Amino acid sequence: MRTIQLQKPGGLDRLQVADTERTAPRAGEIVVRVGASSLNFHDYAVVTGMIPTPDGRIPMSDGAGEVVEVGEGVTEFAVGDKVVSTFFPHWMDGEPDRTVMGDVPGDGADGFAREFVTAPVTSFTRAPAGYSDAEAATLTCAGLTAWRALVVNGQIKTGDTVLVQGTGGVSIFALQFAKAAGATVIATSSSDEKLERLREMGADHLINYKNDEKWGETARKLTGGRGVDHVVEIGGSGTMPQSIAAARIGGHIALIGVLAGVAGNVPTVFVMQGNQRIIGLTVGARRHQQDMVRAIEANSIKPVIDRHFPLEEIADAFRHQESGKHFGKICLDI
Repeated sequence: MRTIQLQKPGGLDRLQVADTERTAPRAGEIVVRVGASSLNFHDYAVVTGMIPTPDGRIPMSDGAGEVVEVGEGVTEFAVGDKVVSTFFPHWMDGEPDRTVMGDVPGDGADGFAREFVTAPVTSFTRAPAGYSDAEAATLTCAGLTAWRALVVNGQIKTGDTVLVQGTGGVSIFALQFAKAAGATVIATSSSDEKLERLREMGADHLINYKNDEKWGETARKLTGGRGVDHVVEIGGSGTMPQSIAAARIGGHIALIGVLAGVAGNVPTVFVMQGNQRIIGLTVGARRHQQDMVRAIEANSIKPVIDRHFPLEEIADAFRHQESGKHFGKICLDI
C-alpha cells in the first residue's frame, strides 16, 4: 500500500512515499481503507521535527474511511461501515489521565498517511451519516477539541457569548457548535475578507485584531460590559492577556493552542480578581467524540474544507498550511 514515511530529523523535504504491507486484523481489530486525513498544527510539528519521532514514522493523527475487514469478536462495526479515528485510542471516557493519553497516531504511533490501517475497534467511532471521508477526517482533532472546549468543559448554554480566534479548523468548529447551542459569537481575525466569511457563517460580531490591539476590551464592550462567557484561546501567551480582558467574572477560557507564543507575561492578578477558569485541554475521549457525532447529525453541521491535496503532495499541503491563507481545514485525499 502507498504510505508516507518521515525520515529523521524531520522536515517537509523528508516526507517520502513508500510501499508497505497492510496487516491482517487480530481479535478485536478492524481494517480500515483510509479515504482521507486532515492537517493540524500537531501534524505540522511532527513533520517539521518540532516533535521528534522515530525514523520512518507514518504521520497524520486524523483518518476516516471504510471498514473492509473485521477481526474475531468484533460486533461494533461491520464491513462497509464508515468510521473516523480517535486521537487518544486508549481514552474511552472520564477524566484525562497520563496513562490513557499515549500512542497518538502520527506521533507516538504510526498514523493515517497510508491506504489501510489495522487497529483496535476503540481506535475509531462511526462517522456522521452522509459525511464524505474528507469531512469526517476533520473531526478527530479540530472538531473534538472545539466540542470539548465548549460542551464538555464549558457546559455552554443558550444565551451564552463565545469569543473565537481566527479561522482555523478549531475556531470554525467552535463557531458552528456555539451557534447550534444558541450562543452569540464574537469572532476575531486579521483579515477583513475572512471576517466577512465568518459573518456569513453566523458570527454576530467581528473584530479585526490587526487594527484593534485591545480587542479584548472591545469584545467586553460588545457584551454591554459584562464580558464573554467562553473564550476559545488558540494563541497562548501572545493573546491570553486580551482573552482575560474579554472574559466575564467567572468566565471560562479554554486554552487549546500556543500559536502566538508558548511563554510570556500573563496578568494573573486579573484572572484572580475575575474568578476566571483557564482550562488547558488536548482533544478529548472516545465518548466525547461519539456524543459530538450525534450532535453534528442532529444539527446538520458540515465542516469547512479549504483545499484538498492528494497523498503524494503532503508536503505541499503543509506548505499551504504554513502560508496561513487557509480558511477551515486542509485535507489529504488518500
